[in-house]
Amino acid sequence: MTLLIKGGRVIDPASRLDAVSDILVENGKIAKVGKSIQKKADKIVRAKGCLVMPGFIDLHVHLRDPGFEEKETVVTGARAAARGGFTTILAMPNTRPVVDNADVVNYVHQKAKSLAPVNVLQIGAITKGQKGRELADIHHMVQAGSPAISEDGKSVMNTNIYYQAMQVAKQEGIPVFAHCEDTFLARGGIVNAGKRASELGFPGILNEVEDIIAARDIVLAGSVGVRLHLCHCSTKKSVWMLEQAKANGLSVTAEATPHHFILSEDDIPGDDANYKMNPPLRSKQDVEAIREGLKQDIIDVIATDHAPHTAVEKGLSMKKAPFGIVGLETAAALTYTELVQKEYLTPMQMAEKLSYNPAKVIGSEKGTLQEGAVADVVIFDPNRTYAIDAKEFAGKARNTPFDHRIVSGQVIATIVSGEIAYSAASI
Repeated sequence: MTLLIKGGRVIDPASRLDAVSDILVENGKIAKVGKSIQKKADKIVRAKGCLVMPGFIDLHVHLRDPGFEEKETVVTGARAAARGGFTTILAMPNTRPVVDNADVVNYVHQKAKSLAPVNVLQIGAITKGQKGRELADIHHMVQAGSPAISEDGKSVMNTNIYYQAMQVAKQEGIPVFAHCEDTFLARGGIVNAGKRASELGFPGILNEVEDIIAARDIVLAGSVGVRLHLCHCSTKKSVWMLEQAKANGLSVTAEATPHHFILSEDDIPGDDANYKMNPPLRSKQDVEAIREGLKQDIIDVIATDHAPHTAVEKGLSMKKAPFGIVGLETAAALTYTELVQKEYLTPMQMAEKLSYNPAKVIGSEKGTLQEGAVADVVIFDPNRTYAIDAKEFAGKARNTPFDHRIVSGQVIATIVSGEIAYSAASI
C-alpha cells in the first residue's frame, strides 16, 4: 500500500525536522519526506493543521493477558493503544502465569502478531513467579524477544538477587525497568502520606517508599554498569537523584505518567478508587517537580502505566479496590493540554518523550520519520477541544479520574508499518 500524508507539521526528533511537509509511505516504510510530493498513492491523508510525529511508544502497559482477560487482553489493549496514537507498547509481566519464561513471552508475541493492530513487546519478570527468591529464565526470554526485565508491581527486595539480575541484564544487553517501592515501609498505605490521607482516614504512603529504592537501584546499576529505567517517578527527590545520576555519567533513564504530572493528592474528591494508583498522587510540590523534570529533560519518557480493572473492582472503597488507572487513550491529549499548551514542553519534546526517547531506551530503531524508517506514524490534531468520554474507550476498562475532563488535541490517525491501524471518521 502506498500512503501519502499531505500538509502536516512534521516533527521528527531524530533529524530535528519541524516543518510543514508531506510524507510518502511505500512498502511499509518512509520513502520520502518533503514539500509538495507529487506521487500517485492508494490513500491520501490530509493532515493540514495537524502534528505528524513518529508513532508513540509506551514503555509501561498492563495488558492482563494471560490470566486476567476480564480486565484487558492483548487485543483490546492494542486497540486502545492504536486509538491513543501508540504504535508499540511494552507489556509488564505481572500476569497469571507470571511472564518468567520464554513460553509465556511467545504466547503474547504470537497473539499480538496475529490479532493486534499495533506492535506488542513482552517484558520479562526478574524472578520466578515474581516471588523475589530465584532468578527467572532471563536469557531465554530475551531470545524470545523480551526487550527488558522488570518486577513491576513490586520491587525485588532481596538486594543480592537483584544485583545478580542486573548482571544478567548487562550480559544480555537489555535494561532493567525498576518499580521503586520499599514494601516494608509501604505499610499497607493506599494514598500519599499527607493532609488528604488524614482527612479521609486512609493509611498513607511516604515519599521515602519510592526514594529509598530509587537510590538503591541507582547505586546498584552504577556498580554493575547496566542500563536502568525508573518507572513512574512521582517524587521530588526521585527527580533530584535522577539528575545527579545523569550528571555523574550513569546510564539511567526515567518515565513519568500523566496522572503524576497533572494530579495531586488535593484532587482526590473522596473515597473514589479511580484516584487510587501506585505510586499514589503526591503533593503539589512533587507534581511541579515532575513537570520541571520533564521540561528540563531530566525525565526522558512519558508512559501511561495503563492498568485496567473491572468496574466492580473499582467500584469498591479505596481500602479494598486495586491500584491503577487506564491511560493509553488519554495520554497524548493530556500531555498536549497540560505540558505543551502550558509551555512546559515544546511539540518537539512531546515527540521525544512519547516516541524517540522510548525507542532509545529499548534500543529500537523506531521513533523516527527519517527516510528508510518503518512507517509508524501518528497524526495528531492539536486544535480539537473536547471532553474525555470513558464510554468511548476501545479498551475494556473505564477506570480513569480524567473522565469528562476538557482537553485539547486528538489522535486522528495511527499508522503501523504503513497500514492505518486507527482513524477518526474525518480522514
